[in-house]
Amino acid sequence: MRHGESVIPIEILLVEDNPGDVDLILEFFQETRVRNNISVCRDGEEAMAFLHREGKFAGGVRPDLILLDLNLPRKDGREVLQEVKADKDLCTIPVVVLTSSRAEQDIARAYRLQTSCYVTKPVDLDQFVAVVKSINDFWLSVVRLPTRGGKPLA
Repeated sequence: MRHGESVIPIEILLVEDNPGDVDLILEFFQETRVRNNISVCRDGEEAMAFLHREGKFAGGVRPDLILLDLNLPRKDGREVLQEVKADKDLCTIPVVVLTSSRAEQDIARAYRLQTSCYVTKPVDLDQFVAVVKSINDFWLSVVRLPTRGGKPLA
């Protein structure tokens, strides 16, 4: 980074209905003091309202990365992924499917719908934290995301 260039936090949208998983992910980011903003949506309809900045999300910020569970109430993650990737304004946002499903048909469908990657949530707490850490390390440290407003993302 060049001198004088300000770094802005990465905006992450976590779409997850399991309160325990939400708490673990939020706790990880707080403990590691990663300078990012995380918004949480508990179902697919809420996620789409967030992404389209509708209703209570009218003043929201476009996320730089989406962490998406597949098995969601009201509108499942498969539908959310399909809608995001079909929308010209949203399709460039990387989507990491983070789900408990190990079903081959879910994996194949997610990639057909252009997920950036598919990660299965481990049941073991330590392994779950390790998976979240690896997502953080890769997507927020290794991968280069597009700039927002001309400023580099954190």
